[in-house]
Amino acid sequence: MKTGIIRKFTTGVALLGAGALLVGCSAGGPAADIDLGDGPAEAGVVKEGALDGLNLTFVSWGGVFQEGQMEAAGTPFAKASGANVLEDGPTEYAKVKAQVDNNAVTWDVVDTDIIWAQKQCGEDGLLQDIDTSIVDVSKVPEGLVGDCYVPAMQYGYVILYNADKYPTAPTGWADFYDTEKFPGKRAIAGFEDIGPGVYEGALLADGVAPDDLYPLDMDRAYQGLDKIRDSLIYWKTGAESQQMIESGEADMALVWSGRGYAAVANGANYKPIWNQALQITEALGVPKGAANPQASMAFLNYYLGKEQQEKLTELTSYSPVNTDAQPNLDALGKEFLTTEPAIAEQMVATDAKWWAENYDSELERWMTWLQG
Repeated sequence: MKTGIIRKFTTGVALLGAGALLVGCSAGGPAADIDLGDGPAEAGVVKEGALDGLNLTFVSWGGVFQEGQMEAAGTPFAKASGANVLEDGPTEYAKVKAQVDNNAVTWDVVDTDIIWAQKQCGEDGLLQDIDTSIVDVSKVPEGLVGDCYVPAMQYGYVILYNADKYPTAPTGWADFYDTEKFPGKRAIAGFEDIGPGVYEGALLADGVAPDDLYPLDMDRAYQGLDKIRDSLIYWKTGAESQQMIESGEADMALVWSGRGYAAVANGANYKPIWNQALQITEALGVPKGAANPQASMAFLNYYLGKEQQEKLTELTSYSPVNTDAQPNLDALGKEFLTTEPAIAEQMVATDAKWWAENYDSELERWMTWLQG
């Protein structure tokens, strides 16, 4: 199962799997004349043969996650629509910008971090507005659709604790930040990126109500981080966060829920704390200048379908973004499914707009703190 993604707002090295295709055939030339049928759009449905022979390039983060996206949505979309759905990746934001700036767009649908996507909405952004005459978002949970993106999946940023270390279980953020009552190492992300996580947690631990989190009081959040600094260890990849759990190096760990699931599935005696865990969403968008934006929007619409989202969750462990989806999971899988009502009601929504507006300044502050 796909269990965690690292994404950078700067540059990266494109590493393609053996089956991936580097293509440039989407750029240039007039958009195809497409008939998507009559009537309102319906998520998960595309008119049979509507895109016969048209090339569409889907870009994501590679690995099992992109494989799951293709198996759940990309390949069946190609079969139903007649399009040639090609793959590239991993997502690199510098490449998106270069393609748009040079009017040489070869990527048609791109999976991105939601904060980056939010920064790209509007006249000066790199992503097109979502065409809701083609993309049916009526079954997407409230708050997950932006002007220029739809959700690709959702997951939890959740604390896991060592059940052998703590026979009296920690119950939330206050315990994560209480190193006297719950001594031990806390693992958090330490890479050159920033977003929702320990900052919201510090404020929740200090008594801020979930509805009052934003705008974040970052001075107050860093005061909380300073107090536990000596107990912090840092992971730089999802795989490393999982290893810290499985090895017992971290007594508590703030991790992507998919990585937590994988560690427990591998035998780690750790438990998740869903009380005030953070809701995180991945995004899908269409770059400005894409050769066939209608076809790209049709892909987004198909991706959001009930069956597609069920399949994606079953393949990757990430939670669906269609409210009708009911993936078939085992008992452990359901313990990490953030759309399960008993879990969903405990989670705290995060604010991508706030993070998009404050990303640059807060990244600089985070890097200074991390190195201090």
